[in-house]
Amino acid sequence: MLQRKMARAPIILLIGVIVAVCYPTAIANAEQYMKYKDPKQPINKRIRDLMKRMTLEEKIGQMTQIERTVAADHVLKKYSIGSILSGGGSVPAAHASAETWIDMVNRFQKNALMQRLGIPMIYAIDAVHGNNNVYKATMFPHNVGLGATRDPELVKRIGAATALEVRATGIPYAFAPCIAVCRDPRWGRCYESYSEDPTVVRSMTEIIPGLQGDIPAGSPKGVPYVGGPDKVMACAKHYVGDGGTVKGINENNTVASWHELLGIHMPAYYDSVIKGVSTVMVSYSSWNGVKMHANRDLITGFLKKAQRFRGFVITDWQAIDKMTTPPHANYTYSIETSINAGIDMVMVPYNYTEFIDGLTYLVNNNFVSMSRIDDAVKRILRVKFTMGLFENPMADYSMAKHLGSQENREVAREAVRKSLVLLKNGKSGDKPLLPLPKKASRILVAGTHANDIGNQCGGWTIQWHGKSGNTTAGTTILSAVRNAVDPETTVSFRVDPDPDFVKSGKFEYAVVVVGEVPYSETYGDNLNLTLPDPGYGIINNVCSSVKCVVILVTGRPVVIEPYLAGMDAVVAAWLPGSEGQGVADVLFGDYGFTGKLPITWFKNVDQLPMNFGDPHYDPLFPFGYGLTTEPVKAN
Repeated sequence: MLQRKMARAPIILLIGVIVAVCYPTAIANAEQYMKYKDPKQPINKRIRDLMKRMTLEEKIGQMTQIERTVAADHVLKKYSIGSILSGGGSVPAAHASAETWIDMVNRFQKNALMQRLGIPMIYAIDAVHGNNNVYKATMFPHNVGLGATRDPELVKRIGAATALEVRATGIPYAFAPCIAVCRDPRWGRCYESYSEDPTVVRSMTEIIPGLQGDIPAGSPKGVPYVGGPDKVMACAKHYVGDGGTVKGINENNTVASWHELLGIHMPAYYDSVIKGVSTVMVSYSSWNGVKMHANRDLITGFLKKAQRFRGFVITDWQAIDKMTTPPHANYTYSIETSINAGIDMVMVPYNYTEFIDGLTYLVNNNFVSMSRIDDAVKRILRVKFTMGLFENPMADYSMAKHLGSQENREVAREAVRKSLVLLKNGKSGDKPLLPLPKKASRILVAGTHANDIGNQCGGWTIQWHGKSGNTTAGTTILSAVRNAVDPETTVSFRVDPDPDFVKSGKFEYAVVVVGEVPYSETYGDNLNLTLPDPGYGIINNVCSSVKCVVILVTGRPVVIEPYLAGMDAVVAAWLPGSEGQGVADVLFGDYGFTGKLPITWFKNVDQLPMNFGDPHYDPLFPFGYGLTTEPVKAN
């Protein structure tokens, strides 16, 4: 008996030693396993697990978006910043390569991941007609031109190409598309709108599955979706009514009934939510006097509850500051009102400590509920988990080859061809001027926009407002003409030729390219909509002496009625972007004209606003107008 007891003692001792050694290891392993880091777990479980570990400071950090210039290393580590952006023209270096962009984004991400919970940040950029801040990126036609194509399948391919070029720079989030319905061309953002017609705008939301990927069959309505490392988060903007402000004044007041708001400005948001858009950006503007960033009924009530949108809602740039007059007059009020209205992420973008401290105070003193904070953070994390950011937070160079690729430029060239709207083709009694013959002894190309890639691309190109001149890589319309004509055809170019030169030149025909200078947002608001000098003078000097086609490079209809009789042919080319060869493709008959006006062309600005269906509708060219030509087999 005694011997058996003595025999069991070493065994018990051994078991005790094993337990003593293994138990701490088991505890450590349990502590190391974090459900939110396990990609095999359902997203909702990962969200709940992460949120229960987060402090209030970390949650508010996730709700904060800051500009790259203030995203210092210690800031990302300390504040758990949720997102960083490049403002218009904010780049790591002039003419930065894709690799330079990737290195910058990865540096930010590395610092973000060093925060206690290792939550990756989202880098964001305005990619409104391609990855337009980036040198040598493909610049697609602006939205107004895409609306003229009436081709949703093409626009979806443009979305896919844009996603590749945004990912080529290591960026996973594009502030696009703008689904505004421009009801007045005096608005400086009208070129960012596909059309005055909500039906056309709705059809163009196909760019969202192009950017993000097609949502899987059976997906619940309103849940955000990003289909992989070659896709990006999209952003439907600007919610809602931004294109309907009084006199087209940017960021102003849209006066509309509930029925008008739902019938004109809201429909494209239904489509965007159904197609799984990840984010919605709120408009600076007001609806019937109420700032959209303060409109809880429309943000929380209608977008989040009625439409069941499950992504996150983001402000525009410094938008909550502008909720007061003057801006930033009562920032505490702006924070409280916007967050309680349903804003999830605030594009601060500079004074992040003021925002973080202000929101922290409001939560601690019960002006903003913890449940409202949790709703915002849950939405932000849902997007981050959905897009696989926790598993693949870092970018690599493998996508860099897509920046400005020939394949993407061919898509842009096709878009240019399909966007051109032929407004006039031949004077009364004359045979049509277009398509032009490629073989001619001498032809003249003239105008401020014929050999200017910056003018051709418009605003939101390299810089916020864009810039005239040789700003990026591409094909100007002059180069396109020279590429298209017969080698024996002499092409003369003058920006503003004097009448004697035109008369003595013995030109068979002339191509005159004039338009607006680049602009964006409020800087583009324009109450008279005339061409800047010397546009009309060039038209008169050339077209009075030689058969001419006038190509208008503008973001919207402009005043042309007084000059129309003197032009043999007129083409609305909108803002075609970097691939000017698409203009020559149609001009010389390799392809036919097919584009249709996405917006009414007025006779004079006193008629505005004037949209299809209005009782006083009396346009120069109606919505949907566009002459057609047949391709020439041998030219």
